[in-house]
Amino acid sequence: MTSALLTDRYELTMVQAALKSGKASRNCVFEVFSRQLPPGRRFGVVAGTGRVLEAIRDFRFDQSDLEFLKDNNVVDSQTLDWLAAYKFSGNISGYAEGELYFGHSPILTVEGSFAEAVLLETVILSILNYDSAIASAAARMKTAAGDRILNEMGSRRAQEEAAVSAARAAYITGFSATSNLQAGKKWGIPTMGTSAHSFTLLHDSEEEAFRAQIDSMGPETTLLVDTYDVHNAVAMAVKLTDGKLRAVRIDSGDLAATAIAVRQQLDELGAKTTKITVTSDLDEYTIAALAAAPVDSYGVGTSLVTGSGYPTAGFVYKLVSHQAGEGWVDVAKKSAQKSNRGGKKIAHRIIEKGIATSELIGDQTNGRALQVPLAINGEINENLLGKNSVVMAREVHQSAIAELSPESKRLSKGEPAIPTEFN
Repeated sequence: MTSALLTDRYELTMVQAALKSGKASRNCVFEVFSRQLPPGRRFGVVAGTGRVLEAIRDFRFDQSDLEFLKDNNVVDSQTLDWLAAYKFSGNISGYAEGELYFGHSPILTVEGSFAEAVLLETVILSILNYDSAIASAAARMKTAAGDRILNEMGSRRAQEEAAVSAARAAYITGFSATSNLQAGKKWGIPTMGTSAHSFTLLHDSEEEAFRAQIDSMGPETTLLVDTYDVHNAVAMAVKLTDGKLRAVRIDSGDLAATAIAVRQQLDELGAKTTKITVTSDLDEYTIAALAAAPVDSYGVGTSLVTGSGYPTAGFVYKLVSHQAGEGWVDVAKKSAQKSNRGGKKIAHRIIEKGIATSELIGDQTNGRALQVPLAINGEINENLLGKNSVVMAREVHQSAIAELSPESKRLSKGEPAIPTEFN
C-alpha cells in the first residue's frame, strides 16, 4: 500500500501551481521543529522517525491514486503526469530517533526540490507529532516509575493504527512490553496480558475462574483480584498455586492502600515472591504517588496514548531556505506568534561533566552533534527501518536521558531542562 494520499489536498495544488510558475524544481530546505515545548514540560522525545522513513519510501502514486485525483479534479493532467513519476530523490537528516528535543530543535531537515519536498509535509508531521507526543509522555512516566516495570496497555483508548504507534513510542522510552499484538508482530516489542474482569464474571465463581486460568497458563500468570473482594481473592490465589503465583493485579480503588494490604497478606501467606501490578487510569503523577507503595509494575493506558494531556508535539514543517542562482536565500515566516528563523540549521548539545547544559543551534560545531543522515539522494538508510529502528531508538534514548540532571527530570512544571541558544 502506498502512503501518497496520507496528505492534505493543498500539498498537491501547490505542486500544480509551482509547476506552472516554474518554481517546482527550485532547490529548497524544509525543517521540522516545535516553537516551544508544551507548557511546563521540561523536554520532549523524538519518536516516529523510523515510521516516517518507511512512509517516504512508500510515497508513490499508484494507478488507483492517480485515477482518484483525476476523477475528483484535484490536479490537472500535467501534475498527474508529474505525480505518476514521483519518488523522493533528495536528502534527509535529523535527530536520531529516541533523542531529546527542545524548543526550536531542528529535528528533521528535508532537502530537495520544492515539489518533491512539500508533498511530504503532512505525512511527516502526522507521524512525528503523534509519536513524539506519546514518547514524551512515556518518558515522564518512566522517570516516575524508576526501576519498576511499565507496560503499555492503551489499545482500547486509541484509533487502531495509532495504538500500534503508541506502543512503539512507549517502548522506545523504556516501557517493557505492550498488550498490542500487532505492535509485537510489526516492531518486535514484547507482549503481555492474561485476563480481564469478564473472564472472572463468565464463570460461576471466582475460584472456578482462577482454576481455569491457572490450568491454562500455570502459576506463572497474573490473577486479577479485584472483581469482588480483594482479600478473599488473594487468599484463594495463593491457596490454588501453593504460594507460587507470579503476580496479582489490582485495577480499582485506593491503589496505594490496597497494594500495602495485599503485600502484607501475600507475605503472611508465604507468597513473598508474588509480585503486585496495578492498573486503573494511571499517569505520571499517580505513578509518582505510588512510589512508596509495594508495587512492582504498572500498566498504563488512556493517559499514555493521549499524550497525558498533550496529544501532539506541535511540530511544524517550514521552508527555511531556497536556491536563487548560484546562492541561497534564507526565508522565514514573520507573522505574529508564528515566526521562525530562516536558514538551514546545525544542532549540537553542550555537555559538561556528562550533563547537558544547552542546545546550541547555528553554524558552530561545539558539543555533541545531534543530526545524523537519514536519506541520501532519496536512498533511505535501511538500518533505520523495521524492528531494528526500535532497538536503536531505545538505545539512543537511554543515552540521551542519562545526560539530563536529576532536577531536569522533575514532573513539576518548570522551564526546559536546558536552554536553546542560537549562534
